[in-house]
Amino acid sequence: MRRVDYMLGGEDFKAMTAAQFMQTDVYFFSVDSRGDKIATAITMGGFGSVPIVGEGRVLLGIISEFDLLRTIMAGKELDKITAEEIMTKEIVSIREETRSEEIIDLLQRRHLIRVPVVNNEGHLVGVVARRDILQGYLKSKEAPPPWWF
Repeated sequence: MRRVDYMLGGEDFKAMTAAQFMQTDVYFFSVDSRGDKIATAITMGGFGSVPIVGEGRVLLGIISEFDLLRTIMAGKELDKITAEEIMTKEIVSIREETRSEEIIDLLQRRHLIRVPVVNNEGHLVGVVARRDILQGYLKSKEAPPPWWF
C-alpha cells in the first residue's frame, strides 16, 4: 500500500516525501534466513532486493539479485548459506521525510531501483522504488477534484 494510491491530484510533487511514495507492505527476512528462500521471494515477487532485519525490524542489510548471483558464482549453495553471510551491510536508506527530488537524486547517483525507508530508530517502515516515484509524479499532475467533491 502507498499513500499516492489514494491521492486525488493537484499535489506539489517537489514537496512530496518518501512517506507518500513508499510501499508499507514489504517482504523482509531475518539474518538467519536461507539464501534459497530469499531467491524464491525475489523471483516470485518480481523485485530485485529484500531488506534484512533484526529484532524490531531494525534494518541490518539488504540482499539483491547481485548478491545472490555472486554467491552462486563463488560456488556456494543458496540453501546452505544465511542472509547474514551474503547481505550487503553498507545500507543506503532514507527517512520518511526525505523529499522527492532527494530520493530521485539518490536513486540515480547510486544506480538503485529501490531504497529502504527507516524511522529515527533505524526500523524498516517501507521501501520506495523508482516506479513508486513515477506513480506519485503522475498522480500529482492529475487535476484535483472539484471543490464540492
